[in-house]
Amino acid sequence: MEKSWWKEAVVYQIYPRSFMDSNGDGIGDLQGIIQKLDYLKNLGISVIWVSPIYKSPNKDNGYDISDYRDIMEEFGTLEDFDELLAEVHKRGMKLVMDLVVNHTSDQHPWFLESRKSKDNKYSDYYIWKDPVDGNEPTNWGGYFSGSAWQYDENRGQYYLHQFVPEQPDLNWDNETVRKEVYDMMRWWCEKGIDGFRMDVISLISKPEEYRDGPIHPGEKYSFCGAITANGPRVHEYLQEMNREVLSRYDLITVGETTCVTLDEAKKYARSDGKELNMVFQFEHMDVDSDEYGKWTDKKLYLPDLKKVLNRWEKGLEGVAWNSLYWDNHDQPRVVSRWGNDSDQYRELSAKMLATCLHMMEGTPYVYQGEELGMTNMHFTDISQCDDIEEKNIYVDLVQDAKVYTHEQMMDIISKKGRDNARTPMQWDTTENAGFTTGTPWLGVNPNYTTINAADQVEDENSIYNYYKKLIQLRKEEDIIVYGNYESLEEEDENLYIYTRSLQNKKLLVICNFTDKDLKVPDSVREMVEKNRGILISNYKEGAERLRPYEATVYLV
Repeated sequence: MEKSWWKEAVVYQIYPRSFMDSNGDGIGDLQGIIQKLDYLKNLGISVIWVSPIYKSPNKDNGYDISDYRDIMEEFGTLEDFDELLAEVHKRGMKLVMDLVVNHTSDQHPWFLESRKSKDNKYSDYYIWKDPVDGNEPTNWGGYFSGSAWQYDENRGQYYLHQFVPEQPDLNWDNETVRKEVYDMMRWWCEKGIDGFRMDVISLISKPEEYRDGPIHPGEKYSFCGAITANGPRVHEYLQEMNREVLSRYDLITVGETTCVTLDEAKKYARSDGKELNMVFQFEHMDVDSDEYGKWTDKKLYLPDLKKVLNRWEKGLEGVAWNSLYWDNHDQPRVVSRWGNDSDQYRELSAKMLATCLHMMEGTPYVYQGEELGMTNMHFTDISQCDDIEEKNIYVDLVQDAKVYTHEQMMDIISKKGRDNARTPMQWDTTENAGFTTGTPWLGVNPNYTTINAADQVEDENSIYNYYKKLIQLRKEEDIIVYGNYESLEEEDENLYIYTRSLQNKKLLVICNFTDKDLKVPDSVREMVEKNRGILISNYKEGAERLRPYEATVYLV
């Protein structure tokens, strides 16, 4: 296995709007991030990924960009960014930018020009199609429900938007568009950034023919992602991007690849370095979904999760590289989702989940607040929510289809909605969790008085300091980064067990996903009894049985 700094890194994702507000306007900003860099350095973080901070009308929390070379006023200025980058580097850390180039804002100068006429320079920077029988060109539905097409009176045509209507898709088949994107990327690299997290990068190459997709009974639209993902020229474009930009700098690159298969991932994250370092796959995030997608209170069946992660761990071993994550800005808090956020078990289960993930093969990602065991929020009314996806699904499943009652839907949003990840970071016990002196843009979780950074940094037994130990072990033990992965007891509904092996060293990882005392399986009992020491555990002393939410890593 070829060694690389980005394989050995631990990445921390910052959602700027919710991280730290320095000026009292209720919105996190770049100066706020600067104030908290020592907190991240102390944790042991090597790479910081900042979600979009570019100039934006903010129709989709910054993922609708109107100027790729400027900063959203709420977050600060380019001078603030330069200061942030310098302060990150001063502490020996690296900074990754979010690259959002499947689409722009409809306020981007390119689109404002494109919609003026069919024959100007920018006319085919985006994907325009004529109506078909007076209707949308195809029956494609967007990611946030509704049609993926928007009619423009001026051109008399529809443009494609896979997300909100204010996010028109760029036409990557236009060579000039690609050159514009690469030029912008080089501009940021010359500033000194250390990598890109590429938003929905698997969607940039559209089908050669625009045809209707299959429709499920009772639905009006065919989900566009299943049609546009991993398109016919996506690898050609990424290899071109690599030649033109990525290979010229020492970067970490991770692609968000919706609808990716294992075989496709081997192409995106190939070990020959011709495309990206790694991808985010979402298969393990869908194991507790059902006919209404994630909008369900279906419980996790552990063998389903293990089956997915084991396939990705073994499938990419030696040929590509895994990214490891439970939480991000689009997912609910994992301690509430797959752990136990009760007072009794929150800390234990948060540490267990961290152990299970960080001991796997791949680069781990920590989402802000995950290292504190921050939990989901309980929303009682849709007016408390900000996320467009939550608001749209409420209309779809409560008001229109009447699948759920108001109470049922709010309970499900409280379990699965994206706003759970976006509530402000809980820094201390002062008003608004120390996030802002003003009115926070999104409500603070009331449990900040018991779950906050100030308390945990000082407590050697806290979740924060447990994460710190996990991150330090990764720096000390090559086996955690480069060891081979083997799963055990794959059908066990309560325990996640696997080994890591490198040369003459071997680790046994046992994680109890339940609140029950369980016996050690016969298949690993001898390894446990003859262990040569414990690398890390979320319990202080050993025991004959596996205790609730126990996670222990044995040297065997």
